[in-house]
Amino acid sequence: MKDRTAIDTLRGYFYQFDSSILEILNLGKLTDEITIEGIEDIDVASATETTAIQYKYYEKTEYYHSVIAKPIRLMLDHFKEVKDGRKHKVNYKLYGYFRSGQSKLTVPIDLLTLKDKFLTYTEAKTKTHHYLKLSLNDNDLDDFLGLLEVDVNGKEFEEQFREVISFFKRQFNCSEFVAEHFYYNNALRIIKDLSKEHDITERKITKNTFLSKLDTSSILYNEWFILRKGKKAYFSALRKEYFTDLNISPFERFFLIKINEDGYTRQELKEIIFLISKKWAKVHKRYTDKIPHPFSPYIYIHGISETELIELKNDLQNDDFIFSDGYNFLGAQFNVTSIISKPERINPIRIKMINTIQNLQESIKTILKTKNIFQFYLTDPFFNYDNTAVKHIKIKITKLSDIKHII
Repeated sequence: MKDRTAIDTLRGYFYQFDSSILEILNLGKLTDEITIEGIEDIDVASATETTAIQYKYYEKTEYYHSVIAKPIRLMLDHFKEVKDGRKHKVNYKLYGYFRSGQSKLTVPIDLLTLKDKFLTYTEAKTKTHHYLKLSLNDNDLDDFLGLLEVDVNGKEFEEQFREVISFFKRQFNCSEFVAEHFYYNNALRIIKDLSKEHDITERKITKNTFLSKLDTSSILYNEWFILRKGKKAYFSALRKEYFTDLNISPFERFFLIKINEDGYTRQELKEIIFLISKKWAKVHKRYTDKIPHPFSPYIYIHGISETELIELKNDLQNDDFIFSDGYNFLGAQFNVTSIISKPERINPIRIKMINTIQNLQESIKTILKTKNIFQFYLTDPFFNYDNTAVKHIKIKITKLSDIKHII
């Protein structure tokens, strides 16, 4: 029961996030803005008015007036403060999804229904009229109703999500994968980061700024996005998009891997190296008889000590695993020509080990062929390469073994 309750709560959060994203995407002007966690879940402001919106998602609940009565009373509390000159005037909107029962509510809400169904309740066995507690008369309540919109026919969870994704596809002229894993991913991060700000002025964002922050299609990770999608499904989507190809093109592929020496095993790292080689090195005779130019991937390991790197190479050599690292003899300087040289049938180099960031930069710069960079980082990206002609995918992992499930 607790697990189901937690899932329902999470879906409620994501419903609010998705609704907030749609609100800002549908703003009329680039200068219009929203405030996250303002008067309500989100406040939408144009040049002429502000609307405070509260979202409710009751996937398993039938609609009853009592379910939304308290939120409406809280909106009336704010209206009273406006009437007393303590707050600025706003419009109020309650938007929600219910499993059934929406026909019980007739909109717009009339005065009698407002008073009897939403503003009258029993507290400590005593019938309470909320509008009388606030010293509001019928004329005041009519004014409030003129500012109130209630919509309990909201979009279902997945329907609303698909609408967000469709908007991103149109806005950025991109594929379904990019819309979800880049733009929606970024949108969740922006909304969540805004919600954590203590100062309300820091929880505001214009449509123009929101779209600008969205358009950073290089980092593929957000904790809330993973929570929504599920880690297994997330890994599967990455593998399908980037690491599944029946006819692998002879591109120059760079795999950059961050390790924490305190929390890794050499054997696991070797397993990943073998896997990368197996999938992206075409040096075996059965391939070289069919393709004119054999090729093999580059691997750079960030955070590994010089001593451990030597031990790793010794292990690979003991396993008869042929590799190149750009150093041709003891005491030699790094030779970029050596490391970027093509594998041959008589010299089937299965991987090319890059030792330092400097060697990595020099190798990428020197290679003229199509280059793909796949960076797996733990906390923050550790390598930047700003060149629109080079595909550079940055994927955050929580542990080294994640890579085996992705590639």
